[in-house]
Amino acid sequence: MQVYATTAVRNRVLKKHAHPRIRVKFKKERTNWLEFTFDMDGIPDQQVKDILRALEEKRKYYRLASGSLLSLETREFEEIHRFLHAAGAQEEDVESGLNVPVIRGFRLLDAANDAEVFQFEDSFRQFLADLQQMDRSGFEVPKNLDPVLRDYQKQGYQWMKFLASYGFGGILADDMGLGKTLQSIAFIVSNLSDIRNSKQPVLIVCPSSLTYNWLHEISRFAPDMKAEVIDGNQTERIMLQKNAMKKDVIVTSYPLLRADSRWYEKQNFHTAFFDEAQTFKNPVTQTARAVKKVQAKYRFALTGTPIENTLEELWAIFHVVFPELFQGLREYSFLPRKKIIRRIRPFLLRRTKADVLAELPEKNKSLESAELLPEQKKLYAAYLAKLRHDTLKHLDQETLRKNRIKILAGLTRLRQICCHPALFVEGYQGRSAKFEQLMEILEESRNAGRRLLVFSQFTEMLKLIGRELAGKGMSFFYLDGHTSSEERIQRCDRFNGGERNIFLISLKAGGTGLNLTGADTVILYDNWWNPAVEEQAADRAHRIGQKHAVEVIKLVARGTIEEKMNELQEKKRHLAEEVIDAKEVSEQMMTEEDIRELLMI
Repeated sequence: MQVYATTAVRNRVLKKHAHPRIRVKFKKERTNWLEFTFDMDGIPDQQVKDILRALEEKRKYYRLASGSLLSLETREFEEIHRFLHAAGAQEEDVESGLNVPVIRGFRLLDAANDAEVFQFEDSFRQFLADLQQMDRSGFEVPKNLDPVLRDYQKQGYQWMKFLASYGFGGILADDMGLGKTLQSIAFIVSNLSDIRNSKQPVLIVCPSSLTYNWLHEISRFAPDMKAEVIDGNQTERIMLQKNAMKKDVIVTSYPLLRADSRWYEKQNFHTAFFDEAQTFKNPVTQTARAVKKVQAKYRFALTGTPIENTLEELWAIFHVVFPELFQGLREYSFLPRKKIIRRIRPFLLRRTKADVLAELPEKNKSLESAELLPEQKKLYAAYLAKLRHDTLKHLDQETLRKNRIKILAGLTRLRQICCHPALFVEGYQGRSAKFEQLMEILEESRNAGRRLLVFSQFTEMLKLIGRELAGKGMSFFYLDGHTSSEERIQRCDRFNGGERNIFLISLKAGGTGLNLTGADTVILYDNWWNPAVEEQAADRAHRIGQKHAVEVIKLVARGTIEEKMNELQEKKRHLAEEVIDAKEVSEQMMTEEDIRELLMI
């Protein structure tokens, strides 16, 4: 359809462009909000309201007081209409400006199609500059911790203070062993008066094995702070909870947060720290739902591995500590990777050892292989033949997925034979090449005055080693998943204090949260599917406070699945950032090609 206008009508249409703009101002005095105000050249403010209403009504023209018609179909007005629609209903009069929280304001700007419509005022430009440059100089380090904190730790503390000053949350993703706990304690100490005045303690949620580690570190670096671990049976926890809100800091575990979720969600905390935050990387788990319900003014996640498998895991952590940063998971999944990286940059702080610890002693890695002994080799060959036969059958029938667990159990048997057949062959009286090799290394190390950590994923293997050491009169410490949190701390302190020279540790229970700088040698008795888990184990010794070069020795049975696993690790070195338990790695990351290669079929 064509519309013809008379000369008189055409003359009534405003020729001069109104140049509508949206001014963006940062309002720190209103708890960090952005103010969007509407400005139109040559049009009085009182008419702006009517023009915006006309836009909402999708009218094509607006009649000005002069009688002229203002076209509402220009590119600029279309952008303002889209902006108003995205902003949604407002309680206040739109013409006087829209006031929205900073992050929501960023979302509106992020979705803009015509950036020229927005005019950034000096206050907003300064805010952006502050955010990008992270000027943290205004945040003084607590005096008692100033001599203790390294420069990069002071920067981490000030980064948390900076984010908190704007009401933002963040992820402290420093490498393992760089002192995320200490930086968090500094933040708590700096807010102690506010915590006590508001009667809102800090909540620290961490894996069960680390609860007393937190208590120990708090008593060490902030002895005046009133901290308590809430654990024990239900009756004991209820008793502790009665006085918990009078404390400065409450420490609990993820399983107990789930169990007592109703109590925790009713409390208001000053700050919530979620340690080893990859624990709730899956947003549909009970743990993720429990941490999401925690009410706190400030929220920080602590994790050396913010992304283990997919970018969705990063969303799951931010969804808890800073939910305003992204919309729902579906919208997030459509965001380009570059946009995600750009948006998280101010809110995720990551430093590696290579970045900040030039003074850290060397970490030397070596691989020592041993030929299986005749009886051991015969047993290995028999199991390998059976597993190859069964696996080929499943691969041919394309039922690998259904039989994956069965195949992986067979692979575990082969690995156990490499370690020591006695792990599952009842009454086995034969020898083990790696076991004998380990004993030789331990004997040599004792003579050389070295102090060792011995890791194995098999607790039965550690017990075999322990019995042999006891028989030789060699004392040692022992730690596995059944060791209580208090005992973990005590044994680590005693070892670091110079007591005994050998520490036997299960890989899964001791891979995180331990500071064992009293050791200078780490022995990885058996291979793990994921090289990052082995790195974590080695970093129990190679961390802040270590004054000696650390020797990491990996034992491998020659010509076996262990050699193949080692090759597989090298091919999958990109997995080094992942920290996944064995079952997840095995079931999710092992491909048919990997299994064929491991079994040489």
